[in-house]
Amino acid sequence: MSGAHPAGPIAEAFEEHRARLTAVAYRVLGSHADADDAVQEAWLRLSRQDAGAIDNLGGWLTTVVGRISLDLLRSGRTRRTVPLDDRLTAPARQGDVIDLADPTDLADLAVTIDRNPAPEDLVALGESIGLALLTVLDSLRPDERLAFVLHDVFAVPHGETGAILGKSADATKMLTSRARRKVRAAQHPASARRRQREVVQAFLAAARDGRFEQLLQVLHPEVKFTVHSPNGRFVTLGATEVATRARVAGSAARGHTVTVNGRPGVISWSEDGTPLSLLAFTVADGRITGITALIDPARLALMDLPHPV
Repeated sequence: MSGAHPAGPIAEAFEEHRARLTAVAYRVLGSHADADDAVQEAWLRLSRQDAGAIDNLGGWLTTVVGRISLDLLRSGRTRRTVPLDDRLTAPARQGDVIDLADPTDLADLAVTIDRNPAPEDLVALGESIGLALLTVLDSLRPDERLAFVLHDVFAVPHGETGAILGKSADATKMLTSRARRKVRAAQHPASARRRQREVVQAFLAAARDGRFEQLLQVLHPEVKFTVHSPNGRFVTLGATEVATRARVAGSAARGHTVTVNGRPGVISWSEDGTPLSLLAFTVADGRITGITALIDPARLALMDLPHPV
């Protein structure tokens, strides 16, 4: 029944609220399937009610979906989905440089494609919340998550949210404030990763266009550039030397961005799908401190590299 569209006069009124109810449930539960189930359950409950006795249908439905979602969270029966990057990658220690030529590193390497959300995900998430924030919300207690989503995302008054939680408006306000502080604290790592990616994109664009001065701006003075090729391993030290020899990175600038063990990277393929290169970057304090490029076909063939579809 998930996603089914009921028919009839009451159903028409319900359909006017479906998109918003689905958005509320998804933000609270983190699963499209659970969100659809919660909304469908709300419809079933509405169908058993005297709709004429409900003064504010939108508020009534929001309350019902909120309570259903809260019950699911508290029972642990949700099927929450987490972005692939957050499952497979680990935070990098500042100053680490990945040695992609080490067989042990190759065995443990987690490389995931950085994808934009699908159109249907963008509709469900809206402009006020993204996958990164959805992951952050997983760290909140069920009541904190519901209070934050309803008030800060959907502007539901504390009194109405408190009625769902069985708390006073003042207690709900305090709960929301506590959740907001946790969200802000947890968002710092995501912001740091975003800034690192911006630094790498600036480097790749400058390398592609041959803009030497811009390269120097994003490279640490003591940056280390290691290239693993079929002819061996070559290391270049220093921003000036690396900027001069950045053609390898520049040729990969039209590849696909990936995450390599939590660090920004780029992977490129030939037209027949053969991997050509894999680059991993270490960024600290807004500058690139290390670049590792693997352009050895034999070593690339040993890796289970993802391919965009």
